Amino acid sequence: MTFNKHHELANELLSAVQAAGRIEMEFYDQNVEVAFKTDNSPVTAADQAAETILLERLANIAPQIPVIAEEAASHGIIPDIGERFFLVDPLDGTKEFINKSHEFTVNIALIDKAEPVFGMVYAPATKDLYVTLAPDKVIATQLDPFGPKTTLSDLDMTRVTTSTSPENGLAVVASKSHMTKETKAFIAQYKVRNLQSAGSSLKFCLLARGDADLYPRFGPTMEWDTAVGDAVLRAAGGQVLTVDGKPLTYGKVDKNYLNPFFIAWADADIADRQLV
Repeated sequence: MTFNKHHELANELLSAVQAAGRIEMEFYDQNVEVAFKTDNSPVTAADQAAETILLERLANIAPQIPVIAEEAASHGIIPDIGERFFLVDPLDGTKEFINKSHEFTVNIALIDKAEPVFGMVYAPATKDLYVTLAPDKVIATQLDPFGPKTTLSDLDMTRVTTSTSPENGLAVVASKSHMTKETKAFIAQYKVRNLQSAGSSLKFCLLARGDADLYPRFGPTMEWDTAVGDAVLRAAGGQVLTVDGKPLTYGKVDKNYLNPFFIAWADADIADRQLV
């Protein structure tokens, strides 16, 4: 199956992210055992179970499109890719999940020619779902992980867009678990009216829905960490740029899919206007 329509792909994946979210919530209510990967990042049975669900669904609906998924990649299972491939982070925000925060997500992104062209972000603890339905359209809705299977047309959908920053300063969001001195120094250049921390790909969603203006990340991330949020933010009107002002790209095989530092902007034109 080929996907030229975002809506078609979203409907095909809706039950899979719902099922992944459901199993994560089942583990969430338990004292889940935590292991650590070679990079010292935590992993739980919830990460692995959710990834199994998503990979099985993607293999059924798009067997011709390779999938790079975080937990498989951590075991060295990375397929050869072409111009088109999926990036999957089955449980983004594992630290938040372990700490019983609601800020963890199920992430699926489709990459085409190094750009994220489709994204689905699902936060099962809050029931929030964000989906790109066109290159310039993002919707937000609510999906109960324990509810019946459904389609997008059965859900109440609201279009979300970025907002232009007011003159009284930027609303900045930063990583809850990975605030670095470089990130703090970058933020200090700007007039800031509000600084909040958040976990997982929900940081990108805050920008996409107009609740934040800037998300800088001066720390290591992998492509599966950022692709879905990047897709959602781009479709809502924002940009994700490297420190030299170029769009973040995907499929960096030579870098083992490691991202450079980046800055996510709701409106990149505000940068010069908001310098202190």
